[in-house]
Amino acid sequence: MLPSDTRWLSCCWLESQGKVVLIDCGEGTQIALKKLNLRLGNVNTLLITHFHADHISGLPGLLLSLGNYGKTSPLLIAGPQGLERYVNALLTIAPNLPFPLELRELEGQDVLEADSFQIEAFRMRHGMACLGYKITLYRQPYFNPEKAKALNIPVQMYKVLHAGESVEHDGRTITPDMVLDGERAPLRVGYYTDTRVFDRMSEIYAGCDLLIAEGMHGDPELRDKLHEKKHSMIQEAAQVAAKADVKRLWLTHYSPALINPREYLKAAREIFPNTDMGFDGIKMTLPSEDEK
Repeated sequence: MLPSDTRWLSCCWLESQGKVVLIDCGEGTQIALKKLNLRLGNVNTLLITHFHADHISGLPGLLLSLGNYGKTSPLLIAGPQGLERYVNALLTIAPNLPFPLELRELEGQDVLEADSFQIEAFRMRHGMACLGYKITLYRQPYFNPEKAKALNIPVQMYKVLHAGESVEHDGRTITPDMVLDGERAPLRVGYYTDTRVFDRMSEIYAGCDLLIAEGMHGDPELRDKLHEKKHSMIQEAAQVAAKADVKRLWLTHYSPALINPREYLKAAREIFPNTDMGFDGIKMTLPSEDEK
């Protein structure tokens, strides 16, 4: 939540087949992303959790960078009520963008469709309007090339069939079920910061492949102070992950007073074993190799 010589501010990049959803854009986001060699021009959707500076102050620089990297397609920006007012204020130093902005203000309990992603927004409990998100990627069934070869289907028709559409070949109608195998489970990523933990969180994030959650600090003596400011503890994030039966947990959004987050990793893993302390550039591919 405060930049340092080893940490940038809040930002999360989700990508599937070249389509990108970005969550939050704290100060310096475009620099942090470029250090990871990510293609900024692929960002089509930006989700804002809330309007505190460490989550949105990087917006003008990000927008200008997107334009400089050749983006011309629309950018959807979604966030809590008041989004249009905040974005328009920040645009005073990023005018004349080469791509249109689509702004959508959310109430919570909203569902967005963005490229191949389904995005659900949920109200959090912070000192201002704040949203948590769950992003779901519904995957196509497995394509079986051996079945396609047995039917003498040209390779150029594979993509159409895999997309769920029928084709005509040699006077026959080939339907997708003739070349597709079983359904694949969707992939789900949950994300929240800046909130008091509440009971329904375990329902919201149930079964996520990855939950990225605020862990401001792990010192029990700071619990009341953090709760007063509507933040949550490392141990509380682990409890949410355990109750929600997620597959893995990444902790993020540390207090500037938390110099070495890993000193609380053992305490978190005692509650939820598959916990990792987030760090700049942490990444993974879903599903992991042992889950494919």
